[in-house]
Parts: sequence; structure tokens; C-alpha cells
Amino acid sequence: MQTGKINVQTENIFPIIKKFLYSDHEIFLRELISNAVDATTKLKALSSMGDIKGELGDVRIEVLLDKKKKTLTIRDRGIGMTDAEVDKYINQIAFSSAEEFLEKFKGHSETDASQLIGHFGLGFYSSFMVADKVDIETLSWQDDAKAVKWSCDGSPDYTLTDSKKKKRGTDIVLHINKDNEEFLEESRVSGLLNKYCKFLPVEIVFGTEKKQEKIEGEKDDEGNDKYKEVETERIINDTKPAWTIKPTELKDEDYREFYRKLYPYNFEEPLFWIHLNVDYPFNLTGILYFPKVKERLEVQKDKIQLYCNQVFVTDSVEGIVPDFLTLLHGVIDSPDIPLNVSRSYLQSDPQVKKISGHIMKKVADKLEDMFKNQREEFDKKWDDIKVFIQYGMISENKFFERAEKFCLLKNTEGNTFTFEDYKEKVKDVQTDKEKQLVYLYTSDKVAQHSYVQAANDKGYDVLLMDGVLDNHFVNSLEQKFEKTRFVRVDSDVVDKLIPKEESVPSKLTDEQKEALKPVFTKSVDNASFTVVFENLSETDLPVLITQPEFMRRMKDMQALGGGGGMGFMGNMPDYYNLVINANHPVVFTLSEEKDEAHRDGMAKQLTDLALLSQNLLKGEALTGFIRRSVDLIA
Repeated sequence: MQTGKINVQTENIFPIIKKFLYSDHEIFLRELISNAVDATTKLKALSSMGDIKGELGDVRIEVLLDKKKKTLTIRDRGIGMTDAEVDKYINQIAFSSAEEFLEKFKGHSETDASQLIGHFGLGFYSSFMVADKVDIETLSWQDDAKAVKWSCDGSPDYTLTDSKKKKRGTDIVLHINKDNEEFLEESRVSGLLNKYCKFLPVEIVFGTEKKQEKIEGEKDDEGNDKYKEVETERIINDTKPAWTIKPTELKDEDYREFYRKLYPYNFEEPLFWIHLNVDYPFNLTGILYFPKVKERLEVQKDKIQLYCNQVFVTDSVEGIVPDFLTLLHGVIDSPDIPLNVSRSYLQSDPQVKKISGHIMKKVADKLEDMFKNQREEFDKKWDDIKVFIQYGMISENKFFERAEKFCLLKNTEGNTFTFEDYKEKVKDVQTDKEKQLVYLYTSDKVAQHSYVQAANDKGYDVLLMDGVLDNHFVNSLEQKFEKTRFVRVDSDVVDKLIPKEESVPSKLTDEQKEALKPVFTKSVDNASFTVVFENLSETDLPVLITQPEFMRRMKDMQALGGGGGMGFMGNMPDYYNLVINANHPVVFTLSEEKDEAHRDGMAKQLTDLALLSQNLLKGEALTGFIRRSVDLIA
């Protein structure tokens, strides 16, 4: 028997490991199984090179639970270790790394320490986060090797003795401590294996499960196949997930089936997908799915799963990939992504940033290819991917440059246009004296129908921009496009939205307007409405309501969490213009009305009609309007 002290010259390493090694203790299982996979992969490599003769036999990894003994065992049938290798890799290399970590850790905060850990290869020692004693029993693949057992109780003291182990490979036996007995529960271990190991390349066995097996040659009275219940080993993982298979070997149904494996509780099929397969200047594989987003901005930050050589790293990828990509679902796998580091370290890692930029490029490539080669299909899917593309254009300049070619605008008639196409469509009719291109849009073509109709009657096209991001999107487009502005059709009368050099004369004199203004002013809330006169046509409505574009946008942005310097404004009120058509016959008649009570009543009725058309007449005011209308009819 060999005894000794692990070469630690500073304070005891184990409390540091327990406190700082990982943010979650559960990671220990991922680390130990990753090591087992690594040992098995190395064995297969030796065999393929001819260093090992004969069959390898069963190379599965087993996870064994013994609640009575309070042990959790990870067993592999990989290359194993000799006593010299145990001494080298367990006692020297890992602990010299630990000591180096301690030196770096001194003088740093706990957060800094968590970012340093990934550089030191301390995966095996994560077991001491949950165990007060760890045994290693191992037998090397080499013909003349003898089995050895290493034991350590969480102090620098260890023992190395002969073992009776007969089969090649390594058993890591954790004697679970009192504080972590949750890891002796089958459901807890099963959950962790499913989370971290479900796509590892070596089969992992944990416990048993009951399945229905067909009885060959037997039928029931109705001629149906008979089945019996059998107990079989539970295989945790799919060793060949779709992203590891060449795209040419996969059918559409294979991609959909894999999507259902990833998200068993998502009952909507993905729209389409991108299969990533890069080997230079970095290694990257994966599949990204486009879900149906529609008008809901569902930024679910846990839908993309990040892997390193099929080992689960995190599903919290915000800051690692651009924000708008977090709307996607799927898997990204790269051996160039550091495994044992914090997310904040991943965010600043230059290799991760390159990978992130490449993914964004591949997404843009896919969308542009669909736009060019499957335009009809692209148009059909536009409502489902619009939010995703807009989000990317708002938040990432490089994506904007690409997406400008395939981003679509849709008008109230359901027709779609590229930016260039639409500029050509509107440039002759929507250019004012300053040569500024004006895009008219509606955010609700039903509620704003009268304004849309008024614009259409004058020959103007109106865009439909009713998405959750459209308010931010038009701001972004105005900043990107020169001499361009977007105005909602109800923000002013059409002739002022698109100013023309010619003007319509007014039937009312300035004196008549001044006399009528207080009549209409007292029919509305002065804090929210300003009365203005406009020289419209006789066929336009006598009174209408507009909401100034700038104030409405500010309020909309505040409602969406505009942040920044908007907090000082408090809760912004709604602000409207009550527009009086100075050329409408009813208004002209009203200006000559001598009966003050009748004049005020008619002004109130006209105002309430305008309010009603915009769903702004409610409660007591609506009740009064209805009674007044009945009296007028009577």
C-alpha cells in the first residue's frame, strides 16, 4: 500500500473547491461522466490504430446508485489507469493545477475565481463538492497492468492500494455527504443525466425501465398483436443526435423528429432550420430551428442549448449569441467553447465571439437564400419570422446590412415589398417639397379604417405595421434611411402628413374660427385635446381626431420599457388633436347658428361621434351620447 500527501503547499484545497469550483454542485456528475466518455473515446482510438487486439466488448458507461451504502458510482470500460498514471494524473497534475488556481485566486473576488477555474482541469475534484470520500478503482487496458484503488477523504492525505477489480476501466465511487443526499435519489440523478448527458457519444446506462414488448406469433381474440411487460436497462442518451450526422444523410422528418426530442412539450412544428457544419477557422456543428414567433416577442433565453463535444454546457446563451438569436431554438456544439467556465467568461471569450458572429452570418445566409430562391414560401412565412428579422435589424448593425435586402414591408391589402420596391412605389406620390420620402402606416387597420380610407382615396398606399416591435423598427429605419419618415395615418390629416405646395382655401373666416374654437374646446378634456382647424374637402368628416406622431411614439416606447432618459417624464398622458374641418357644410352651418344651446349640443354631438370612431367614448360620456342621439332622432 502506498500512502502520501498530495502536493499542496498552501491552504487546504478542498474547501476552496467546494465553495468556488462551480456555481451549481450538480455539475459534478457532468464532469465525471465527461471523463468517462473521454476514457472510452481514447480506448476506441487505440483500437482503431491497432494498438488493442481483439474485440473491445461492452464499452457502455454505467451510473449506479446504492442508497444503503450512500454511494454513487460512475463506471466506465475505457482505457483505465496504472498506479503510475493515477499518481501522475490524480496526485500531481490535477493538484498542481489546483495549487496554481489557488495562487491566481488570492486577491480576487468570488466572481473572478469562478471565471478562473475553467483553465485548470479540476473536473475530477468537483466530486468533493458532494462527497466526503472518493474512491477510484481502475484497471488499465495494458496487458501487464494491475488494478489499483485510490482513496481520499477530502484532505491532502490519500492511499493507493492493490484492487481486486477484474474488468478494464475505471469506477469512481462517491460516498455522498449528509448535505448532498439529494444525489442519492433516483429521480434527481435521472434528471441530471437527462439534462447534461442525453446526447453524449457513449451509451450511458442508469437503472431499469419497463417497456411493452410484442409477443411473436400470438394474437388476441380480435386478431391484434399481444404484448408483455418487460424490464430493460434504461439507456439515457442518444449517441448520434441529428447535428452530428451529415445534412445529406438527413430527411426533413429527421429534423422534425429531433426537434420533438429537444422540446417534447412544444406542439408546434418549426418553420425551417439551419444545419451548421464548420471546421475552419473553428469547429462548429449544430441545428438552429425557426419557431413560429408571429406577433409575440417570446424571448425565451433557454431554448438554445450549448454543447462542447456533445457535453451540455448551458441553455442560458444570452450574451453568448446576439440577443435576437435567442428567439431561435436548437443546439450549438463546439469543442472550441470552454466547458468549465462561467457564462460571464464565455461572453468575453474571443473564440466564442467569432462563433457568435459566424452563426449570425449563417442565419442571414439562410434567410437570403430563401428570399431569392423560394420567394413565394418566404412571403407565406413572413408574418411568422417578421419579429425575428426586425429584432435582429434593430439590435445588430451587421445583420441590418444583410437583412435590408430581404426584409419586407406589407401594406393593408396584404401585398409585400422590399425596401427598394416600396421606394419606387411611393416616390412619385409621397414626396413633399423638401423631397422627403413619407411612409404612411397603420397599426390597426380596423380601428384606423377611416384614416386608411382617406389616404387611399387620395391615391396613397398605407403600410400595415401592427407588430410588437414596429414602433422601435420605424425609429430604426428613420435613422438608417436618409430623408425618410414614417407617420401613422391617424397622426394628422392626410394633406398635412404629405404636404403639397398647393393649398385648399377655407370657407370659414378667421373670425368664425375664433368664435367656434371655444365651443368645441368645452366639449373635450382640455388636458388631453387641442382644437385645431384644417382646410379639408367637403367630403371629409366634419370633426376627426388625430394623435401627434412624436408624442404617441414616446408613450408607446415608455409602455414597452423605453428606459433611458424617459423616466423623468413620469407616466405620459395621451395627447390628441380635435380637428375641425373648416370646409364641411355642417361646420359652416354651426358657425352661423344663433341658438347657443343648440350650437353647443351639435358641437358636442360631432365631437362625440369623432371620439366614438376612435373607441375613446366610454362610461358616462357614452351613455350621454346615446341619449342625446335618441333625442335628436325623436
